[in-house]
Amino acid sequence: MNSISDHHSDSHNSAQVPIDFAFVLASSVHDMKNSLGMLLHTLAEMMESSPPKDAEQARFFSTLEYEAARINGELVQLLSLYKMDEKTLAILIDEHHAIDIIEEQIARNDTLLKSRNIDIQIDCDPDLVWYFDNELVGGVLNNLIVNCARYCKKQLLVSATEENGFLCIAVADDGQGYPDSMLLGPLPQAAVSFNSGNTKLGLLFARKVLELHKTKKGQGYMTIANNGPLGGGVLKLYLP
Repeated sequence: MNSISDHHSDSHNSAQVPIDFAFVLASSVHDMKNSLGMLLHTLAEMMESSPPKDAEQARFFSTLEYEAARINGELVQLLSLYKMDEKTLAILIDEHHAIDIIEEQIARNDTLLKSRNIDIQIDCDPDLVWYFDNELVGGVLNNLIVNCARYCKKQLLVSATEENGFLCIAVADDGQGYPDSMLLGPLPQAAVSFNSGNTKLGLLFARKVLELHKTKKGQGYMTIANNGPLGGGVLKLYLP
């Protein structure tokens, strides 16, 4: 009797394969990202073929697109952070025109910006070139534009300049400014709030991407401030 019981117990234990939750989550996120990308594409086509008939419908479409774009951006960031943690994220640093990455992310959010009647301006020397990973920095900039589109009143300003040997890409808005919790201390150390849904994921992703850019001058970093050029908040990305 004892031997059968012991054998059953061993068999039961050997069947308990540990779940690699991070891998399962990353695989699910990848799947969701693809589905959401298809949904965003379908939504853009639908809005093009059947434009909103009035202001209320325009706001409805705008909310749909904003939320879908925001979730899609967060899924991309989650997947990238997982790959960074697993040391499997490919970093492709090459020479790029700063104006190109700015115009690319604005074009990506064209429907969202138009539906919210946001006037977005660019201040960048067309000949300004720098070395960075276009995909990763583009992801950070895209996240900034999507978020600022929600909180600004009607204006955004995206600029790129050289400051003390660093490329500075700044996104300024005419909104109420950033809360004190985002202005205090090292970024993004403020506590995660599950009640408000504010996980600071965008800030964490931005910081990690900037830290991947290192030269003899130092590594990338960012600053957040209020009273920017448009009167609201301004977030600056610095790349060495």
